[in-house]
Amino acid sequence: MGSAKKSSAARTARIEGMRRAEQARERRNRILTVAVSVVVVAGLAVGGVVLIQAQSDDDGGGAADDAKTAGRFVTGADGVRAWKGALGRDHVTTSVDYPVTPPVGGDHDPVWMNCDGDVYDDEIDPANAVHSLEHGAVWVTYNGDAPEADVEALAAKVEKTPYTLMSPVGGQKDPLVLTAWGHQRTVTGADDPAVDAFLEKFVQGQQTPEPGAACTNGLSK
Repeated sequence: MGSAKKSSAARTARIEGMRRAEQARERRNRILTVAVSVVVVAGLAVGGVVLIQAQSDDDGGGAADDAKTAGRFVTGADGVRAWKGALGRDHVTTSVDYPVTPPVGGDHDPVWMNCDGDVYDDEIDPANAVHSLEHGAVWVTYNGDAPEADVEALAAKVEKTPYTLMSPVGGQKDPLVLTAWGHQRTVTGADDPAVDAFLEKFVQGQQTPEPGAACTNGLSK
């Protein structure tokens, strides 16, 4: 019991540190905005050359793009499936065809789903949820086969855990799934020890592309 409390305290301290880092990054970004504006103006001068080169590359680009987006899961001894392949991080306003359900990363909507222990009763747009994964959140999902008692117990756990969110995903194969950026784990129930292990490792874990980025002020439904 004491070990669990220490682990929770350590995770809370780590998250607070990430949030402070986010605030510092926002200050740096304001300074960089001016510099970027200068670079953009300079970039326009060579834009014509870049456009010509891009057009010449289009002839053989299809196969390269396919190879870039290809990937597969590799399951570790702990049962966590790690995605081996490229995961895009571009912001897009069109729908994204993710290779797995729920997705573990890739191009996504510019706005994230709130993930500060948020529980959604209805399905959410995966493109917004993927943005939450980029910020270091764990996405807990379930389908119609999940026992109601497990859904309720997991919802209670999520509500107590910063950088998590939960929603139904009708298209997923297994009843209960945990997802982080580039990683995924099927669990047998709310009392499966793998639940706490996954949260401990992947909430703001080393896989996070943008550690400390916000899980609030996004979409709430």
